[in-house]
Amino acid sequence: MPSAAVPVPADIDIARCAQMRPVAEIAAGLGISDDDLELYGKYKAKISLDLFHRLDDAPTGKLILVTAITPTPAGEGKTTTSIGLADALRRIGKRAVVCLREPSMGPCFGMKGGAAGGGYSQVVPMEDINLHFTGDIHAIELAHNLLAAVLDNHIHHGNALGIDVRRIVWRRVVDMNDRAMRQVTVGLGGPNNGVPHESGFDITVASEVMAIFCLSESLSELKERLGRIVVAYTFDRRPITAADLKVHGAMAVLLKDAVKPNLVQTLENTPAFVHGGPFANIAHGCNSVIATKLGMRLADYTVTEAGFGADLGAEKFMNIKCRSAGIIPNAVVIVATVRALKHHGGVAVADLSKPNVEALDKGVENLKKHIENIHRFGLPVVVAINSFLADTDEEIQFIKDKCAYLSVQIIRAEHWAKGGSGAETLARAVVDVAENTKTDFSLLYPNTCTLWEKVGIICREIYGATEVLADKKLRDKFKRLQDEGYGELPVCMAKTQYSLSTDPGLKGRPKKFDVPLRDVRISAGAGFVVVLTGDIMTMPGLPKVPAAETIDINENEEIIGLF
Repeated sequence: MPSAAVPVPADIDIARCAQMRPVAEIAAGLGISDDDLELYGKYKAKISLDLFHRLDDAPTGKLILVTAITPTPAGEGKTTTSIGLADALRRIGKRAVVCLREPSMGPCFGMKGGAAGGGYSQVVPMEDINLHFTGDIHAIELAHNLLAAVLDNHIHHGNALGIDVRRIVWRRVVDMNDRAMRQVTVGLGGPNNGVPHESGFDITVASEVMAIFCLSESLSELKERLGRIVVAYTFDRRPITAADLKVHGAMAVLLKDAVKPNLVQTLENTPAFVHGGPFANIAHGCNSVIATKLGMRLADYTVTEAGFGADLGAEKFMNIKCRSAGIIPNAVVIVATVRALKHHGGVAVADLSKPNVEALDKGVENLKKHIENIHRFGLPVVVAINSFLADTDEEIQFIKDKCAYLSVQIIRAEHWAKGGSGAETLARAVVDVAENTKTDFSLLYPNTCTLWEKVGIICREIYGATEVLADKKLRDKFKRLQDEGYGELPVCMAKTQYSLSTDPGLKGRPKKFDVPLRDVRISAGAGFVVVLTGDIMTMPGLPKVPAAETIDINENEEIIGLF
């Protein structure tokens, strides 16, 4: 591996030079036999659900959650750190796996790029993982849209259930950023084409089917949860579900292969389960429970991530995934960079390589808030400073000094440039904390709080807000959901990832701000209530110059410009 002072090649060039081992060998290293593998070529495979259930009573290893500070254009490297940490754990003698989410093609062709790590901490085959992979997201899209089609077909053929077309809440999905599809009218063109009504598209990873997929632990649970999806209401406000339309079984059929976890590997041949892909700003932001639990049953250490900052993915990991799956992390790694902290302190992206202690002093407040948030759940924290070439020892020490009162280890890690060898110090710190620190895990709120109370607790305690704002119509909607029996469900907040507040322009640790709520939706199958804040969209748009403009393929079938 090159040293941190040597320029690192482009991600795609590193990935193409990877010495991959056949996925059957990777599986064998975990004790998985060929009988439990479904090969997708030489380097990708699905693992049978039968193995998952056979291991149900097996002892479980440690679970390490990787989260981050509030994202910035400077980058933080949460996925890269997850991969580098898993590689490093194996280097120091631990049996480790990494569990990640599947990339959505919306960001790949938009502005974020791929989601398979970077530098010398990547999962491979990277191009396959970022483009279609094993088809899971497409299967979720089809299952979701089958429900929409059956719903419209039921109305067209007499509407025996008495559905009020003005109260259809099930939209369609597509795995691409497309703002023009946010609001559409369907059923135009006369009686043969159905009943006209308003609808729209969300991005596939925001689908309730995706959330159900990631929280289910068996085909039977998957089908039961799909049946609970509320798609519309009758004229007398009675909810209509997928089970009422008798389509949840067919939806499960479309997902029967997708629900099996995918196995790939890192550049250093560490096993990687890449499965499920909900966004953390508009969904719960964690990979599948099946993949996470399978990793825990097969390895000493399972490293997994939750999307965006600790105010989004990590909060939902605890309050939704841990609550549903009955799992508890043994330690949490918060990823930060010196560059990102300076940006939170007011420095422009072009100037982030210049030393600026004053800006770092302001920006480190964001890191401190995220550490406090994780401590609020009773979990120990290790901070990973994802190292850049321009970082100085003085800046790293400054961060350590500012956070000293929080009693956390702050470790400089160089996994991007050096792979697992650059994260061995981080791995040892994580092992020390996970094996020697007693956790006192507690959820942020009990099930018995009202939905409105849960929103207030998240906004005040996690974001640091002063007030939660909602008009009477929206407050009445909260009360109606409460009265309909959904009050004990957890809350999934849909909020910008770029700030602790709902204003993406407020960096650092904003104070004295309110959280305006725009809508609340029931995801009965997923088992949570979605609350939309500010201007958050469930269908992103493309930037002025989308990444798609630079993506191409040459005569040798080599993809250009994806990374």
